[in-house]
Amino acid sequence: MTAYIGAIDQGTTSTRCIVFDAAGSIVATAQKEHAQIYPQPGWVEHAPLEILRNTHEVIAAALARAKLTARDITAVGITNQRETTVIWDRRSGEPLHNALVWQDTRVDPLVAYFSTQGGRDMFRARTGLPMASYFSGLKLKWLLDHATGARAKAAAGDLLFGTMDCFLLWHLTGGVAGGLHITDVTNASRTQLMNLKSLQWDEEILRTFDIPAGVLPRIASSSEVYGAITHGALQGVPVAGILGDQQAALVGQTCFQPGEAKNTYGTGCFLLMNTGTAPVSSNAGLLTTLAYKLGTAPACYALEGSIAIAGALVQWLRDNLGLIRSSEEIESLAASVSDNGDVYIVPAFSGLYAPYWKDHARGVIAGLTRYANKGHIARAALEATAYQTRDVLEAMEQDSGIKLTQLRVDGGMVVNELLMQFQSDILDVAVIRPKVTETTALGAAYAAGLATGFWKNTDDLKRNWGVARTWQPAMSKEQRSRLYGSWQKAVTRSFGWVE
Repeated sequence: MTAYIGAIDQGTTSTRCIVFDAAGSIVATAQKEHAQIYPQPGWVEHAPLEILRNTHEVIAAALARAKLTARDITAVGITNQRETTVIWDRRSGEPLHNALVWQDTRVDPLVAYFSTQGGRDMFRARTGLPMASYFSGLKLKWLLDHATGARAKAAAGDLLFGTMDCFLLWHLTGGVAGGLHITDVTNASRTQLMNLKSLQWDEEILRTFDIPAGVLPRIASSSEVYGAITHGALQGVPVAGILGDQQAALVGQTCFQPGEAKNTYGTGCFLLMNTGTAPVSSNAGLLTTLAYKLGTAPACYALEGSIAIAGALVQWLRDNLGLIRSSEEIESLAASVSDNGDVYIVPAFSGLYAPYWKDHARGVIAGLTRYANKGHIARAALEATAYQTRDVLEAMEQDSGIKLTQLRVDGGMVVNELLMQFQSDILDVAVIRPKVTETTALGAAYAAGLATGFWKNTDDLKRNWGVARTWQPAMSKEQRSRLYGSWQKAVTRSFGWVE
């Protein structure tokens, strides 16, 4: 009898395979980073075939570490960096261009053009999204217009588009020999091409962006048996779950009731609140998005606040400035000072996302004096993530009418206790870290397990969730107000940098 569920977690900086047991505990994990390619300022690319190779490697490594084979795995779920855009040849399986990563800003001129045609919110009522460089649709248009032979291959029926979930699924289920060209509703909702209510590609938007429908994958639910893996260490195992990474974390945190919210601290930072079976429009700069669709059950929606730079700011201090040798050193360096020394970092490296949506903002360090040292810089970098989260949370409470009393957190940065305490302080709410912090992979595993009967229902999943640590606010109201007021002042300094 098979006793485990696998998850492929294809992230912005690395790909992982994690094996879970029925209690939602990690049995084995393997991870491999891939290259970050920066052809020009603001351009960010990945090599899709490198990611595919890494996927096969981490699958084999995770199984080997747990001494398991494909016979021991009931099903596999896929979760992925959202919005990252790939086009490839149906006949050869070869990409026509590197993937355009979600952070990439090369479509800013297209955003400006279409915004003059109908305003930044021209498709917001249908897609839940403002016109921005973040989403996949305009990235796809750019690739169709600039990748050699793309339009001709599309006209001949030989071109396929997908986000990373779709690219991996196609290759894992046969590739050129009948691979499945499918994505799920959560990833489709991040293209700005899917209608939120019909859950189908929107023909008028496709015409406006000049995107041929034939390149698009079929949209499926987040939890169903799509097909079996045809080769490699998991040959014969069904792929039965697909969720964009932030929606996967929402499922992994078992936020199945309207008003429940989680924040994931990774390369970026993403706060999602379940709003139930009806989409909630935002008046405060948030995104309306699909939360999940479990099989034939009605789709559930979420409000989302997307922050482009969180953990990536720590990586920048490490890789670009050499301020630390490893990301883990940031906490001790930040703790070497008692406060931020009135230093604030606004990491608008690719503009500001929610709730500001300022494409032309760029990063600033404000409040510098001769007193400031590297400890203050490190502390300001951590605090920037917490301040941005408050920006988003206040917008979310305004849109939903729900006052959060706790925030469930996950992602790589939640091991940083200084950050988590400051997050609780600046929000004035409890911050809760679950026992299993790999909630993105866990959510994908849950989707696959529900589709195959490994778990019976969401009540089974809720029983798996447990608290590892809770932080309570310990900051005075006056200090909280002063710090946040200075942050808001620093944010305005980042506006309008790019002409």
